[in-house]
Amino acid sequence: MKIVFFGATDLGHQCLELIIESRLAEVAGIFTIPQEFSISYSPVPIKNMQYADFRKIANAHNIPLIEVQGKMRDYKKQLMDLEPDFLLVIGWYYMIPKSLRELAAKGCAGIHASLLPKYRGGAPLVWAMINGEKETGVSLFYFEDGVDNGNIIAQKKFPITGDDTIREVLAKAADASLSILEEFIPQIAKNVAPSIPQNHAEATHVPQRKPADGSIDWAWDTQRIKNFIRAQTRPYPGAFTIIGGKKITIWDADIIDITQESLNDNNC
Repeated sequence: MKIVFFGATDLGHQCLELIIESRLAEVAGIFTIPQEFSISYSPVPIKNMQYADFRKIANAHNIPLIEVQGKMRDYKKQLMDLEPDFLLVIGWYYMIPKSLRELAAKGCAGIHASLLPKYRGGAPLVWAMINGEKETGVSLFYFEDGVDNGNIIAQKKFPITGDDTIREVLAKAADASLSILEEFIPQIAKNVAPSIPQNHAEATHVPQRKPADGSIDWAWDTQRIKNFIRAQTRPYPGAFTIIGGKKITIWDADIIDITQESLNDNNC
């Protein structure tokens, strides 16, 4: 099976390495994007904080690499020339139009970092942590015209502990994604992979996030503030507050129960 891979993040790079090194499929081409790029939901270019450079792996394995800097539909001829059987999309930011998806006989699928149909949309792991979820996961699913609404091939759950930051949760999502691909890419190649419709009535949606969305509202309860901070700490830009006109980024926080007794002890 000939795969064309679409990716621009560290997770995507890990998944592509697995496919190549484990010989799960032939990689016929790689589409990627620069670290800073323009997209419809932002009036200014955005920076990919999980960026990975795919040029080295492409050169090492003699795989054609195409850097996307315009509309996806403008790359139809280049994709057609690669003659893909399947399109795999992991760590990508643009919609893949039907005119491109239908070039692959086995379809187009990708990893979304939630248990679909929950948390459709942008930054699902960050939102799950902000919302205090105790569990999340990843979904391998077929692309359709909507956002994260296609049939599900497989899902894998993992916990979010009270001590996790986004770094640990990203690592868990990567492990789960690699496990799913190792099991289900061969099934896709043999045309025996599941294709389970989502229950759209249970869908929840979250918006994309920008660095400005990291502003802390101190009216929130303490647990939400802690979740907000740990969900956006490194490698992301961080949660912040403004003090005396200066932006202060807060990378870590904990909750301490200050009772009158402890106050008295501290005053001794």
